[in-house]
Amino acid sequence: MTAAAEPAEQLWSRCAGCASLLYRKRLRRNLDVCPECGEHTRLGAPERLRQLVDPGSLRLLPDRLPEADPIDFVDVLPYPHRLSAARISTGLAEAVLCATATIGGQPAALAVMDFRFLGGSLGCAVGELITRTAERALDDRVPLILVTASGGARMQEGALSLMQMATVSQAIAALREAGLLTVSVLTDPTYGGVAASFATNTDLVLAESGARMGFAGPRVIRQVTGRALPEGFQTADFLLRHGQVDMVVQRRSLRGRLAALLAAARAGRPARPPVPRQEPAPHHERLAGVVPPAVPDGPRAVGERPADDPTPAVRDAWDTVRTARHPGRPTTLDYLDSVFDGFVELHGDRLGGDCPAIVGGVARLAGRHVMVIGHQKGHTTADLVARNFGMASPAGHRKALRLMRLAARLGLPVVTLVDTPGADPGISAEEHGQAAAIAENILTLTVLPTPVLAVITGEGGSGGALALAVADRVLMLQHAVYSVISPEGCAAILWPDRSAAPQAARALRLTAPDLCRLGVVDEIVPEPATAAHDDPAETARRLRAALLANLLPLLDVPPAMLVRLRRQRFRRFGATRAGVRAVAR
Repeated sequence: MTAAAEPAEQLWSRCAGCASLLYRKRLRRNLDVCPECGEHTRLGAPERLRQLVDPGSLRLLPDRLPEADPIDFVDVLPYPHRLSAARISTGLAEAVLCATATIGGQPAALAVMDFRFLGGSLGCAVGELITRTAERALDDRVPLILVTASGGARMQEGALSLMQMATVSQAIAALREAGLLTVSVLTDPTYGGVAASFATNTDLVLAESGARMGFAGPRVIRQVTGRALPEGFQTADFLLRHGQVDMVVQRRSLRGRLAALLAAARAGRPARPPVPRQEPAPHHERLAGVVPPAVPDGPRAVGERPADDPTPAVRDAWDTVRTARHPGRPTTLDYLDSVFDGFVELHGDRLGGDCPAIVGGVARLAGRHVMVIGHQKGHTTADLVARNFGMASPAGHRKALRLMRLAARLGLPVVTLVDTPGADPGISAEEHGQAAAIAENILTLTVLPTPVLAVITGEGGSGGALALAVADRVLMLQHAVYSVISPEGCAAILWPDRSAAPQAARALRLTAPDLCRLGVVDEIVPEPATAAHDDPAETARRLRAALLANLLPLLDVPPAMLVRLRRQRFRRFGATRAGVRAVAR
């Protein structure tokens, strides 16, 4: 009886949409779409490639990278154990499969994500493999197709997983500059850091029927808003109605649509030849003589410190999180009043919105004009509510984007002050394209031809922080934090118990010294006494000195060199780069 039951289970499958019992071979012949209700079942990357490309044209690209556990992450299981289990269950080396092939006779490079592998999460290896595929497309002068299926950035790799959003985005930017078509195909589900980067910053965005996409997931939005979600929220048809995708495509039609788009791109004007790629030199060699390098073996502090204590001390990671969230901590408007002179605020995204969680405008720093953009929280409950707790809406990100581009046209350096728990996770934010707004900011910052200096002043929460933190130099106040996810969110998912937030905070390596060692942050700005809120005036003095020390050398760097060095900075965060190394225990 048992022996007969096992093959029967393999022969039949129950549809998640209508609960029909389906013969597996019939389902396979129908491209894994339920013939009764049209439900599109999830595909693994190998099967997706088989369905999309011309027979005999597939050439898989190398997918083996050195083993990496860059932050020695442990929850209830060590991260390497989770990786091993995912490899055994899927037969894949990582959460993406990359290849070159033809579709309808048209050549392309493809990166296809697989949700079965740790939820398709974006980590250093996945970012490296997708970036290499984009670079292969650039070298071969062919279009790039990205098929996404992901829950977001990989928590077990901390802030390094956030860096992959910038790394892949700048590879997309290089293809834009070369006149090469980029296409993303959204499959179910596509969320978080993947949605807020390469899934939405391509030239064309297609959504497979039934796919869901957004920056924040439905459960998070319900928890934050306390509201029921609209019918069909974040589904492909919802995205089409809200102008976030070019088309919704049935699986049976997907290959033909891609072939037609590739043919149209090929028939257009010839692609410009790519700029020759250069392997990035070590970080300290690249910046020698241009800007002060970060100390490779530990954090570097700005300001007076005892000779025998060069590293600003931090509390336990969880205590640091609570300090970073202190309501008395200086805000962006406080710093605009105490660090800068003559601030003139500029409002609006010019598309119908003006987000109070983002403030920006022109100001002077020691007599030099700059564009300052930052998150604004507030100190009182009324201020926090009015400013949405520093959580920017799409209008806020687009306002910041407008000011960045204006700064570049005027030749003004950009200074960003980052203090946010994350981007606005509300229903309206999703309706107005939160993921795409963040993605465009990240991509634009990778190519902005003017100096960019970012400071993490309080909370650096996920993609909402990165949208202002892709910079030539990244500074961090001593008791600030910068993370791929909040400790509470990480604990709820991986432990799963929100009371494990203190353990999650330690595992995420979110403090300034940890991030300096990883190369995510260049310098730590020491805080006075116990924290910035104890002596805001002294904090402002130290921040002003740090800004000047880092900004002045950047002003002498030609714009093209700035962009090249910035790209090299983020390219080094791939899985084989020196920037990805374990934090000392």
